[in-house]
Amino acid sequence: MLADDRMKSRYTLSMFNPFSKTKETITISPSIVVFTVFFLLGLWLLFYIRSILLLLFMAFILMVALHPLVKKFETHLKLSRGLSAGLAYFIFITFLVLFLALLIPPLAKEMYGLIGKINIPVLQEQIKSFNFTVAEISNIADRVGSSVGVLFQAINVTFSSIFTAFTLFVLSFYLMVERRTLHQKIYWFSKAKNHIAQADAFLNSIELQLGGWVRGELILMFAVGTLNYVGLLLLGVPYALPLALVAGFLEILPNLGPILSTALASLIALTVGGPFLALGVAVMGIVIQQVENSFLVPKVMSVNANVNSLTSILSILIGLQLGGIAGGFLAIPAYIVMRSVYSTFFQHRT
Repeated sequence: MLADDRMKSRYTLSMFNPFSKTKETITISPSIVVFTVFFLLGLWLLFYIRSILLLLFMAFILMVALHPLVKKFETHLKLSRGLSAGLAYFIFITFLVLFLALLIPPLAKEMYGLIGKINIPVLQEQIKSFNFTVAEISNIADRVGSSVGVLFQAINVTFSSIFTAFTLFVLSFYLMVERRTLHQKIYWFSKAKNHIAQADAFLNSIELQLGGWVRGELILMFAVGTLNYVGLLLLGVPYALPLALVAGFLEILPNLGPILSTALASLIALTVGGPFLALGVAVMGIVIQQVENSFLVPKVMSVNANVNSLTSILSILIGLQLGGIAGGFLAIPAYIVMRSVYSTFFQHRT
C-alpha cells in the first residue's frame, strides 16, 4: 500500500491558488505521460523523414492526376490494372522527354540572349566571363586538379536527382496499381467498418479535388503560355519563348502571376523596342488575363477543388516560407488535403 502511494505521488502536483488561498492538487495519469512521450517521438520521426513524406506526397499527386487516363484504358482497351498504369506512365514520360528535348535547345539560346539584354552588372560580368582566351583556358586547365571535389559533387547531385525521379515514378506506379484497396490500409489502425468507409470517402474526395486541380492547372499553364507566345511573336518581341514559359509557370499563382509575367515582358519590350512596344505587350497581357478569367478558368476548373484566389496566394506564401520553392509548389495541394481531412473526419461530428 505504501509503495502504491509513492508511485501515485510521482504524478501528483500541488499548486497554490493565490485567489482562493487554497492548495489545489492535480493528478497526472501515467498513461497521459506515456502518450505524450510517444506523441513527441512521433513528431520527431515525421520531421526526420520529412523528405520521404514529401516524395510520397508528390507521388500521390502524380497518381491522382493520371488516374482518369488509367480508368479509360481499363474501360475501353480492356487492359488489366497494371498494364493500364504502365501504358499511362509510358505515355506521360515519353511526352515529357520529347517536350524537354524540343524545348531546351531553343530555350537555352534565347535565355542566354535575354540575360545579356538585362542591365544587371553581375549578370553581364558572368556572361562576359564565357569569352575565354587561350591563356585563360590554360589557367583553368591548371586548376582542374583542385576542382575534382566540385566535379564529384555535381555528379552526385545529378545521380541523386535521377534516383529521386525514378523513385517518384515507382512509388506513384504502385500507388496507382493499389488505388482500389488503398483505403483498406487503415486495417493497420482500425477494423471498424465506419472508419474504413471514411477512409474510402476521403481518398475519393482527394482524387476528385486534387486530381482536378492538377489537371486544370496544367491546362491553364499550357493555354496561357501558348497565348503569350503567339502574342509576343505577333508583336515582334524577342525572346518570346522564355517569356511565355515564365507566364505559364506563374499561372500557378492566381491573379498575381499574370501581373508579374506581364510586367516582366513589358520591361523587356521597353528595353529592346521602346515605350510603344511595351504598351502593346501590357495591353496583350490584360486581354489574355480577361480571356482567362472569363472563359478559360470557368471551363477548365469546373471540376477543380474550388480554392479561391486569396486562399491560394496565402497558401503559396506560407509554403514558400516553410519549404522554399518545393513548399510553394505543394502549398495548394497540402491545403486541399487538410481541408478534405477536416470535412471527412471532423466537420460532421456531433
